[in-house]
Amino acid sequence: MHLDVPLKVHYYGTPVVLVTTTNPDGTTNVAPMSSAWWLGDCAMLGLAGSSRTTKNILRTGACVLNLAPADLVGQVDRLALLTGEPVLSAHKQETGYRYEPRKFEAAGLTRQASDLVAPERVAECPIQLECELVTSHDFGTAQALQVRVLRSHVDESILVPGTAYVDPHKWDPLIMKFCDFFGDARPLSASRLAEGWAMPGRAPA
Repeated sequence: MHLDVPLKVHYYGTPVVLVTTTNPDGTTNVAPMSSAWWLGDCAMLGLAGSSRTTKNILRTGACVLNLAPADLVGQVDRLALLTGEPVLSAHKQETGYRYEPRKFEAAGLTRQASDLVAPERVAECPIQLECELVTSHDFGTAQALQVRVLRSHVDESILVPGTAYVDPHKWDPLIMKFCDFFGDARPLSASRLAEGWAMPGRAPA
């Protein structure tokens, strides 16, 4: 039986992305988010309008989307209540956030230089996407930011050998579902769509 439930959040399961951006002083900020989806070479990011990440992207027009693997859950969780915004909103104060200008070090992450944009990449993330801002949409207290991927960096360990395709059996993304972390690399079944597109390395559906 279906019940009429006023859900507080609609996090049905999305990949955790560590977004790196450039602060006004030139340093790199890193922040986790889990409201992202992709279409073609673009991604749509849902971010709080007051966040340092949002302000940095709108100011500089650039970011890096570092897709976190499941085994990075500890480092991601250390970032959960840290902010690069020196002035904390009442909500963040009540939630327990604290200002931390050295978030890479606080989380135990490694900096890696980018090729086309200023923000550094997160070395521990097997997929890193250097992006430019295309447009933004005001959602009241939130912003929907459309970004375009300029360059994709993928660790060879998760690629189908000899191709430019990520092997879904090897790529185990950290997923947030209703504010809890999940990760499971176990394949369930082959996709008919993958077979139709002749993607390499797939078992028949």
